[in-house]
Amino acid sequence: MKLHRTISLQRPLLVVALEEEAKHLYAEELPVLVTGVGKICAAYSLAAVLARQRPSSIINLGTAGALRDGLSGTHTIGKVVQHDFNHDLIKGLTGEAYGDPIDLALSGPVLGSGDVFVAGGEERNSLLERGIELVDMEGYAVAAVARRFGLEVTLVKEVSDEACESAGKTWRDSLDECAAKLGAWVQANVADA
Repeated sequence: MKLHRTISLQRPLLVVALEEEAKHLYAEELPVLVTGVGKICAAYSLAAVLARQRPSSIINLGTAGALRDGLSGTHTIGKVVQHDFNHDLIKGLTGEAYGDPIDLALSGPVLGSGDVFVAGGEERNSLLERGIELVDMEGYAVAAVARRFGLEVTLVKEVSDEACESAGKTWRDSLDECAAKLGAWVQANVADA
């Protein structure tokens, strides 16, 4: 976890998993939190920072694998779910719902977050059948923590790969280009950036 710049109530906090995803965000003079990879790193890092200081809102930026054919570019997420959490089983065992889907916007793709790098096979097909269009490893955790702290949260994902067998290589090869597009999104969409 690393926090770049000071958080204030007047500015949003940009949250990314990796320094490479933040590479083109530093020119904006906004605070940037680099959490590390996965839901636990994202949840812990963001909660630790928010316990000390509150921003105006949270914007989670990062790369995502596309499950739906032809899906590319930069997307503001409409709904985020945990794709690696068995909601029905846990509710059956405990009688309570945990980890429910989080609605974020009136429109936009459904993002599935999980502590698994999706790279094709039956897992990819199963997620697509469940209505998940994009996959990442931190979005759900960031949204859940932001909501617990009563903060507005926006998830913005740049498609880096097709979540297929070549996803790892494609992701590495496209990371800098994706980071530049996320930086351009911040310049175009964040007030007073």
